[in-house]
Formats: sequence, C-alpha cells, structure tokens
Amino acid sequence: MSDKYQAFTQTPIGKLVVKNLGLPSPTRLERYAAGDPLVKGTVLLGGRGRLSDSLPGLLGTLEVSTSTIRTDDTTYKGLVFDATGLTSSADLVALQEFFAPVLRSLETCPRVVVIGTPPEQLKGGERVAQRALEGFTRSLGKEIGRGGTVQLVYVAEGFEQSLSSTLGFLLSPKSAYVSGQVVRIGSHGASKAAEVTDWQRPLAGKIAMVTGASRGIGEQIARILHRDGATVVGVDVPQAAEGLQQVTEEIGGDWLTLDITAPDAPQRIARHLKEKHGGVDVVVHNAGITRDKKLANMAEDRFASVISVNLTAPERITAELLEQGVINPNGRIIGVASIAGIAGNLGQTNYAASKAGVIGFVDSLAEELADGITINAVAPGFIITQMTAAVPFATREVGQRMNAMAQGGLPVDVAETIAWYANPGSTAVNGNVVRVCGQMLLGA
Repeated sequence: MSDKYQAFTQTPIGKLVVKNLGLPSPTRLERYAAGDPLVKGTVLLGGRGRLSDSLPGLLGTLEVSTSTIRTDDTTYKGLVFDATGLTSSADLVALQEFFAPVLRSLETCPRVVVIGTPPEQLKGGERVAQRALEGFTRSLGKEIGRGGTVQLVYVAEGFEQSLSSTLGFLLSPKSAYVSGQVVRIGSHGASKAAEVTDWQRPLAGKIAMVTGASRGIGEQIARILHRDGATVVGVDVPQAAEGLQQVTEEIGGDWLTLDITAPDAPQRIARHLKEKHGGVDVVVHNAGITRDKKLANMAEDRFASVISVNLTAPERITAELLEQGVINPNGRIIGVASIAGIAGNLGQTNYAASKAGVIGFVDSLAEELADGITINAVAPGFIITQMTAAVPFATREVGQRMNAMAQGGLPVDVAETIAWYANPGSTAVNGNVVRVCGQMLLGA
C-alpha cells in the first residue's frame, strides 16, 4: 500500500504546494535489501570516553567505513558520538561542538547514535550529564529531517564489546522508522554478547516461532527472520491456514494452526517445537486483535478477548516453554506492544491495556531469565497495513503525519527491529521496549 500524499509531494506541482503552504514533505526512506552493505557511506566518530578507542574496530567488523577527522568537503552517512566521558553539565557543550558543524554535511537518511553510560549506575554530576543526553537526542531527532534518525545507546561498564549488533542495526537502513529511542545494553542482568560469525545470516541454524504469521506484520517478521537464516515455525488460527501454509512454504519453514487462547495451546506448541525441531531459539509473540469501542459501550467479551489474545496467551505460552526447557540457551522472547500501550488511544482501553501489559511482561521477566535468554518488545506506531487502510481517510492522514518523519511505517520496519533483538549478538540487549513509530510528536 503506497502513500499517495508522499508520492504527490514528489511531483513538480506537489513540491510547489508543499512549499507555499508549509505542508509536511516526507522523505522517501531508505530500507535495507539483502546483500547490501549496512552503511553506504562514511560514519564520522567523535567524543572521548570508554568506547572511543574501540569504536573503529567494532564498526570494522561490520565492514563500516569510519573517520575520526571531519573535513569540509566530505559528506557523512552517519555520526557516532561517545558521550561516556561527559561527567558534568558543563561538559554537555561538547555535543554542540561536535554536531553543529557537521549536520549540514549529512547525506539523505542519515543515522546518528550517541553512546552514554546508564545514569542509574552513576552519581552526582555525572548522572546529571548522562541523563541530559535523552533530551538532546530526542530533540535532535525532531530536527534532523531528510529521513534521518537519532538514537541514544546506554552501555553499561563491561559491555563495551557487546555493542556491534546494535550499532549495525541503528546505523543501517534496517532502522528506517526507528528514531528518538533509548536503548540499554548490559542492563537487567544481561549476559555479554555471543560471537557472530556471519553478519549477513546471523540466525543460520536457529529455529524461530512467530505467532500471527499468515499476513501483515507477522508475515514480514517470518520473511525477515528467514532472510537472516532462521527456520521459521509460523503459528496462526485455523481460519488462516491457507495463507500461513503459503508463507511458510515460500520460506522453507514449518507451520502450526491453533487458537493460542485454547487451554492446551501452550502444551501443543511446546510439543511441536520439541518433537519437530528439538527446541526453539526465537519466540515472537506477534498475534493480536482489536475490538475497539468506548468503554461505556464495550461488552465484557470484547474487552476480555483482546486481553486473552494479546497478553494472557503470550504469558502462558512463554511460561510453558520456559518450564519445559524448550527455549534454547541464548534464546530470545520478543513481544509486540504498541504506542497505544504507552500513550493510550480513544476507544482502545482494552487494546491499550493489553499492549501496556506486554511492556509489563518484559519488565517482569527481564531479570529472571537465565542461560543468556533475553526478553524485549517493539512498540509500533502507525504502520501501513490492510488494517490501517480501512481507517477513515482523515484519521489515517493525521496518524501518518504526526511523527518526525511525516509518514507511516511499513511492516518490514517492525520486522527489522525484531530481527535485531533476535540476533545472537544482541544477548546484552535485555528488557528494552523500542518504539517503531518514526518518533511520534505527541504522547510518547
């Protein structure tokens, strides 16, 4: 489904209308294609801190070209600033000194990453300075324009070498619709990253289960995990069997049809994964439903069914897989939350409660998991799907434009974020909820 307004703004008359009326002019976002380099251009490195000496080597393993010296005649695809050395509020001026001169030298769809130390691990002025980075990066994300993104990555001491998978994601077109986010590495009892030998197919030999895999976002998750090397087990309701079988056959995967809310669903899933695949490495709880209505007019079954599918079923399935030891060491549990669970939404008290509950699910398990198993979630904003295509035109247009990129995201944007979590090199990424929303301007 195309963005007709965005296409119009690229025409001669559209450019004139946009300019004269001051309307949003969304940049066509660059997205990753299999086999592409992660970064098509040079990344400029700056700052002095714990990671400044190791960053060239970390990015070198990803075959990313870097420079530490800015020249006036060079353009840059990315900027990485090591802010771990900022120990007082007065030191924050270093951000202006590095970024201000180079922002006009950025290429289209640039990537900016600021690296800091988790403030909760610090005291006094150093804690103040590191917390200030959140306001800086979120504001810069709303200024950068031209399809650019800005992120803050807090790296705990001792986890400096566990950064590669996250830098690879945030500096590449894989993070096209992710901006203004704060990622923590080494928090919540996380383990250090496993070694990745093939960054093109990091999931080779892995088994991934995706619920709701027959279409939409779930289908894209299955396809992207397959691209990265995984054998995908798609799960969906019996009514979606034809679509589910088609998708999984195209990617050489496996499929299972059942109602995930059924009393025996967790046991059936566990048995299938153990008997046919010897376990599972990646569990993606994507299946979800909406039953929208204002609360005063909402029947109990509409409320309960959304909670059951979106939240209770993932809880029960995860508990069963963990209890039976079906999730392999260095495994991944990934939930799909929503901006609605963060900011709320009119007529979606049931849906928003379920998606906020997914965030609580991540919080509740993050420090309890062992053997390098992690749990994280994505929180999509306005993603263009068959479901959003049915939204009234005016509501749909507002939903697409009210973010820093002035456009809706695509299912692949959610899938790429999940693939980053799933990467064996992301073991130190635990307990995170990352919004895939183009940095919404209000409410989140």
